[in-house]
Amino acid sequence: MNRQETIKIMAVLQAAYPQFYAKKTREEMSDIANLWAEMFHEEPYAVVAMAVKAMIKTRASTYPPGIGEINEKIMQITQPEETTEMEAWGMVLAAIRNSAYNSRREFEALPETVQRIVGSPSQLAEWSQMDSSTINSVVASNFQRSYKARAKNERDYLALPSSVREFMGQIAAGMSIKQIEGGASDG
Repeated sequence: MNRQETIKIMAVLQAAYPQFYAKKTREEMSDIANLWAEMFHEEPYAVVAMAVKAMIKTRASTYPPGIGEINEKIMQITQPEETTEMEAWGMVLAAIRNSAYNSRREFEALPETVQRIVGSPSQLAEWSQMDSSTINSVVASNFQRSYKARAKNERDYLALPSSVREFMGQIAAGMSIKQIEGGASDG
């Protein structure tokens, strides 16, 4: 979304929340538009507009939605088919049933997020040897809690601007802040 499109979004917000914007100066409005343009520059205008309108329609607040709220709504609109922790556990349970001799194949058939939580094919094989009451209570509870937290972390990560994700990747790869900023390397 570019700055002109951002101004259109701001006009919609001003119309929906006139009291909030009534005392804003031209400079403050320009600053707000600049920030929104920067935060949503990677998003298509139509998606942001749809998210803003959905928030206006469904929120009871007299304050306009914030950037984070709009970003959450964008994620909801663009990625509506997220696997729940119960659905993910159902996949794991089916894999456990076939893992006494086929744990590698069952593990590889699981989605990547589920694989990261399960850990390894040998974990599936180990679970396949446990009694069902332990699997259906302790293991299920721990898996679902871990899956819910992992899914939230992934959603939060995907909601970040690409420049922030890139910066985080550079830090994770062991680069120092000075290296990232183009300064001299530590030494």
